[in-house]
Amino acid sequence: MEETFELENDVFLEDLIEKIVSKYGEKARQYLYTDEKQKIINPALLILINGRRINTLQGLKTKLKDGDTIAILPPVGGG
Repeated sequence: MEETFELENDVFLEDLIEKIVSKYGEKARQYLYTDEKQKIINPALLILINGRRINTLQGLKTKLKDGDTIAILPPVGGG
């Protein structure tokens, strides 16, 4: 699924996550966070900004800019 979100200037990844939660509700909240109060993202998810993992950037405090592509990928099993 692909979706475009319009955001204000000077926003961070955590702002986008909150916008997603606001739009999709409690199920999105439970899927994205393991601890919402402490802003801990589900470690099973792979979140990329322009192809780079957020843990190699500033995590939820990564500043977003116009044209950024954010991917939220579910866990993948193999074997």
